[in-house]
Amino acid sequence: MAKKPNDTNDVETTGHSWDGIEEYNNPLPRWWLWVFYATIIWGIWYTIAYPAWPGIKSATSGYLGFSTRGQVADDIAEFEARLEPMNARLVAADLNEIRDNPELETYAVSAGSAVFKTWCAQCHGSGAAGVQAAGYPNLLDDDWLWGGSMEEIHHTIAHGIRNEDDPDARWSEMPAFGRDGLLSREEVEQVVNYTMSLSPSYAPQDPALVEAGAEVYEYNCAACHGEDGKGDRFQGAPNLTDAIWLYGGTYEAVYDTVWNSRFGVMPAMGGAQLSEAEIRAVTTYVHQLGGGEAPQE
Repeated sequence: MAKKPNDTNDVETTGHSWDGIEEYNNPLPRWWLWVFYATIIWGIWYTIAYPAWPGIKSATSGYLGFSTRGQVADDIAEFEARLEPMNARLVAADLNEIRDNPELETYAVSAGSAVFKTWCAQCHGSGAAGVQAAGYPNLLDDDWLWGGSMEEIHHTIAHGIRNEDDPDARWSEMPAFGRDGLLSREEVEQVVNYTMSLSPSYAPQDPALVEAGAEVYEYNCAACHGEDGKGDRFQGAPNLTDAIWLYGGTYEAVYDTVWNSRFGVMPAMGGAQLSEAEIRAVTTYVHQLGGGEAPQE
C-alpha cells in the first residue's frame, strides 16, 4: 500500500486515489473505539444473561431467567388479581340477579364479550350470528334448542353438547333414517315434504307427498319433535314450524338431515377451559344479545 505523508499533519494515506484526490488513513476517535468495544462486551453478556442461543427444543434460558412468556404470565396474573373482587361477586351472585345489578352486569357483559371473542367466535361468528351451512347456531334470535334462560345457557356453556368428555353434556341423537335403512327413499321424500309444509318460510317441493309424509312423521318423528312439530327442548329437538333452520331449510338441506342425521358437537367450556366467573360472564353476554329468556317458573 502506498504511503504518502501529509505535509500538514503527517497522516498517511490509504493508497487510494481518485482523480488526484487521496484518502487519508485517519485513525478512529478513541472514544468511538471504546464505545465499540463496550458494545461487544455488552453483546456477549446479553447472550449469557438472556435467552439467546438456539437449542434443539428451545433457546438458552439465560442466568437471569427472563422470558417474554413469563412476563405475559405475570401481567395476566396482575390483572386477574385486580379483577378478583368483581369475579368473586359474579360467582356469588344468583344468575338471574346479575342483570338487576348495573355495575355487575356491565362488568359481566364486558368480560363476557372478551371471553366470547376468544373462545366462541370461531364457531358462532364474531357477531354471534352463527354459520348456518356448518350448523353453528345464531345466538341473536330467540330460537333455543336447549333453552335460553340464564341457567340453561350456563349449563350448555359449562358442559357442552354431545361431547363425551363431560357426563353432564347436553345429549340427543337423531337417527339417520335413510343411511341406516330405517326409511325407504320414498318415505324420506314424503316426510321431507311434510316437514317443509310446516314452516312458513319454505314450501314443499312436491305437495302431493305431504299427506303421506304426515303419516311417516307421526310414526317416526313426532316422539321427539312433537305431534305439532314444535320440538322438545328437553331432548334438544328443534321446532319445525318456525322460519329458523340450523342447517338450512331448503329441500336438499332437509333431505340430507333426514337421510344422514346431524350430530353437532360443542365442547364443554367448564373446568380447564374457563373459570366459573368467565362462564357466568359469557352467559350474561350471550343472554343479553337479544334472544335471552326469562327464568322458567
